[in-house]
Amino acid sequence: MKNFVLILDFGSQFTHLIAKSVRFLKIKCEVVPYNISLQEVKKKSPAGIIFSGSPKSVLDKKAPICDKKVFDLGIPILGICYGMQLITYLLGGKVINGSKKEYGYVETEIIKDTELLSGLNSKDVIWMSHSDIVEKIPKGFESFAHTMSSPFVSMQNIDAKIYAVQFHPEVTHTEKGLKVFENFLFKICKIKSDWSTSWQTFIEKSIKSLKDKAGNKRVLLGLSGGVDSSVTAVLLHKAIGDRLIPIFVDTGLMRKNEVTEIIEAFEGYLKIKLYVVYAAEKFFHKLRGVIDPEEKRKIIGNLFIEIFEQEAQKFDDVEFLAQGTLYPDVIESSVSTKTSVTIKSHHNVGGLPEKMNLKVIEPLRELLKYEVRKIGKELKIPEKILNRHPFPGPGLAVRIIGEVTPEKVKLLQEIDAIFIDELIENNYYDKIWQAFAVLLPIQSVGVMGDNRTYENVCALRAVNSLDGMTADWSRIPYKILQKVSNRIINEVSGINRVVYDISSKPPSTIEWE
Repeated sequence: MKNFVLILDFGSQFTHLIAKSVRFLKIKCEVVPYNISLQEVKKKSPAGIIFSGSPKSVLDKKAPICDKKVFDLGIPILGICYGMQLITYLLGGKVINGSKKEYGYVETEIIKDTELLSGLNSKDVIWMSHSDIVEKIPKGFESFAHTMSSPFVSMQNIDAKIYAVQFHPEVTHTEKGLKVFENFLFKICKIKSDWSTSWQTFIEKSIKSLKDKAGNKRVLLGLSGGVDSSVTAVLLHKAIGDRLIPIFVDTGLMRKNEVTEIIEAFEGYLKIKLYVVYAAEKFFHKLRGVIDPEEKRKIIGNLFIEIFEQEAQKFDDVEFLAQGTLYPDVIESSVSTKTSVTIKSHHNVGGLPEKMNLKVIEPLRELLKYEVRKIGKELKIPEKILNRHPFPGPGLAVRIIGEVTPEKVKLLQEIDAIFIDELIENNYYDKIWQAFAVLLPIQSVGVMGDNRTYENVCALRAVNSLDGMTADWSRIPYKILQKVSNRIINEVSGINRVVYDISSKPPSTIEWE
């Protein structure tokens, strides 16, 4: 039996967070589709198997169901959320659609000491996201925890080596979630924590691999200035030098001064020549009159690909397209799309390799976001790029509710810049995972001096998260919020009201569109 874990993916948006938790404990893991064959599972010989959650219900006719014989292999199994319900369903218990659903923070009541929940206490906060509940556990199982709405929050059959929890230990909002994985992997599966990597070794191996793969050909890269594409660019530049063609498209939808800052960071500090395309007018023209958020995203994505393709045709000897694909992206693309749900679409250059007959290079495809940042630090990429808050592909277009115009973008850039400046000034920027402003399509009455005003409203959004899959609103001190609000209203013409968003994900998303 190998010292690694197999994760069966039933379509959950949190699957890669399970992998992240396992890897954080220095244990190798692999995410595979839920319908992997029993023969393949035996061949991989994992020390433990984890069932992920799912947006589906086990009560659906087309529910994703694994081979029931996996329970006969004698390999310890941990079911999470849908995974617990599936175990219940397949082994003779009863799952029903509950009258009371549980989403977000819930307190648990532990009624019995057990190896799986060792270290957890009653009243500890756990994170729930389910509507179905287990009404009756299978024969041979015992339960040892519940909540106000769920009679069975955890169960086990020690003899069969099958364990399950209804909550999500993989999300950061479950206070002691990592402890559940430690208990399962170390105590139950008896795995030794012996898988690790040296980032310097990774960099050296990547550079050699990239040199061998690219040969004397050129490599295209769509650069956004974000962490993933920046680290990809620096790795490639160290491997092939000026045969790297990083194309940076200025959509006109970036944050204030961001285009200039990215150019200075790459051409000045990192000494990497950028091929900059100033295309703001094209994007604004295409977005004229469009208010639907999904349509905005598709327009921006399609135009980006069109412009990228036009620029790429200017270069000879191009055989490869580099992408900053991370392990979560690999997981999402490797599972059956029938089990996943699209929350919103994003644009990338994924359609170009086939269209332009290019081979893909993905040096970061085995890494998670926090690991990419560590590599970026080893590569001496400026902290301003590495620690920059996440930014959506469509840019400010999805932070302007309604039609996108140059005037609205300029207005939002000023608002956003004040918000970020104050967070930095008050040493609070690095305490937040993502902070930004949203321009709302409403106006409100105000008073400035002796005059009545009727002007725009903006919303401030700040969340704490490790991965973006779940997030809680940031408790920014009132003094900072007061200063931000005063500055925006006094310095940005056209704004007379500032509101602060205090909703968590789920049920809300981080972005408004």
